[in-house]
Amino acid sequence: MSSLPPRLLRALPLLAIAATLFFLAGAFAWTAGWIPGQRLTAQRFTDALEAGNGGIHPGFRRAHAKGVCISGRFVSSGAGATLTRAGMLAPDAVTPVLGRLSIGGGDPHAPDATTRVRSMGLLLSSANGQQWRMAMNNFPFFAVSTPEAFYEQALANRPDPATGKPDPAKLAALLQRHPEIAKFQQWAKTAPWPDSWGNTQFNGVNAFRFSDGRGKSHFVRWSMQPQLAFAPMEAARRAEAEPDYLADDLRTRLARGPLRWDLVLTVAADGDPITDPSQPWPSDRQRVVAGTLEIDAMQPQASGACRDVNFDPTVLPAGIAPSADPVLAARASVYAQSYNRREREIALGQAPDATAKERAR
Repeated sequence: MSSLPPRLLRALPLLAIAATLFFLAGAFAWTAGWIPGQRLTAQRFTDALEAGNGGIHPGFRRAHAKGVCISGRFVSSGAGATLTRAGMLAPDAVTPVLGRLSIGGGDPHAPDATTRVRSMGLLLSSANGQQWRMAMNNFPFFAVSTPEAFYEQALANRPDPATGKPDPAKLAALLQRHPEIAKFQQWAKTAPWPDSWGNTQFNGVNAFRFSDGRGKSHFVRWSMQPQLAFAPMEAARRAEAEPDYLADDLRTRLARGPLRWDLVLTVAADGDPITDPSQPWPSDRQRVVAGTLEIDAMQPQASGACRDVNFDPTVLPAGIAPSADPVLAARASVYAQSYNRREREIALGQAPDATAKERAR
């Protein structure tokens, strides 16, 4: 039994709604640049991403431009119901899933072995109309702790016209201003590369607030941990790899049967950083295996259902709410700006490459 007063228990749903509306209002204000002293907007941020890509690729995402659509289902174990009332995590719940696997960067035709980042976007849709959207990456923590630092990083990574590569002096100055980036750089240099999307762990590095329906909340980060055994891909193999080896590998594996990942919820303890995605939580935190993602089909992104989906990580079912992490709000705003731009280009017929079935892999 809860020890909270009955009047407070009755007010908790309204407080949760108010907290969500406050977060959404903050994200909208961030997008418009209305926050006092805050000039950074989603428009400026997306412009910086386009410049870093060396130009605009009409109809494609401004980041993680190259990918494939996937589909399947999520089967709940019921264990997550101890943390949240979200229906997708209720005992015996089975939820259809539409998703996307991708690589980092803004070039939709980049060779797979040229970028370190692997990503998974998911859209879980329940029978009552609720949705849970996820945007996960293979890195275990974010490179920076604020939207402003993320923007500075995007600017510093723009290629110098003279060399076609980022200016080392600008990168050094960025690291001096934001030393937390060194930890991410160390991960990028030393962590082994997986040789398949199917054996990659994907992490949601932002924290979210889970509510269990009894007036108790928990801050949670989650990850999709593959059931397929990890196999590293050494530099020599990457140098010889085909440009689309990830999609080719996925197609081969799915022909043999579904690929599976376990949804693992990590619960924060008192004092863990909730609003800073650049800080990992200690490895001894409580973990709950909330269910299994089963992927059994893939489609080209040019003609697949995932092409026109915005995998906004703040679209959440009842029982899960965003934390106050400003990077999370910024991600939602920039995703929306990117989505609007590419959908407009598609609608105006300006994106034949993004919609041509014969070019899709």
